[in-house]
Amino acid sequence: MSDSNTSRATVVAAVVAVAAVILGVVLFQVLGDDGGDGEGAAVATAPETTQASPEASPSDAAQESPAAGECTSPPPLPTSVPSFDEAPSQDIAEDSVWKATLTTSCGDIVLELYGDKAPQTVSSFIFLAREGYWKDSPCHRLVPQGIYVLQCGDPTGTGTGGPGYGYGIENAPADGTYPRGTLAMARTQDPNSNGGQFFIVFEETALPVEGGGYSIFGEVVEGMDIVDAIAEAGVAGGAGDGAPAQPISILDVTVEKKA
Repeated sequence: MSDSNTSRATVVAAVVAVAAVILGVVLFQVLGDDGGDGEGAAVATAPETTQASPEASPSDAAQESPAAGECTSPPPLPTSVPSFDEAPSQDIAEDSVWKATLTTSCGDIVLELYGDKAPQTVSSFIFLAREGYWKDSPCHRLVPQGIYVLQCGDPTGTGTGGPGYGYGIENAPADGTYPRGTLAMARTQDPNSNGGQFFIVFEETALPVEGGGYSIFGEVVEGMDIVDAIAEAGVAGGAGDGAPAQPISILDVTVEKKA
């Protein structure tokens, strides 16, 4: 082989190697830090969830999305976020079922909360709702591939915020299956890091059971069409994981006991 051919071959090999590294980084970011199918990272409140800001303007495609015609402009992020010393008593919701209404910038999403199955989680949700913790809080993360979740509940919009306390896992499915409409808690790899962030499943999703899984504490009973429209609009910038292209914020949360 001539020197010129050798040189060209060396350059091609280098380009291929660089491309492989870049592809590996992209897959690592999308699939998660476990190196597998990444479902654990998708609902964790890890710093990598800050890759896109909920304050970013929606793309032109998002402005034409089904959700956009019914959404109002999201409010600015809160200037201060409440913090609490400890989780509330699970007695608030124990052995009871509750209704919660998320008033969002895209319409109302109504939830049924399983206080009889996840009393600590539902008690915390009720407490934070009554404290106005989620007022003007963006849903900061959408994952429309591999797993199918809309993640909300961090008033800072960064994906790293919490209410100042944490608690353990409740009512996690043994088989790791989360049906459409499921309402579950997001957490880090620490099983006691449940706090204020939660996610809604818009298509049946399998999540790892290692580490304890993720607490199911309710389901969507009205408003899944809103979640579907946000999911259909995709992720800002066309990414596979990040802020929704069509922004949606929680304006208020009300709760009432059903039984």
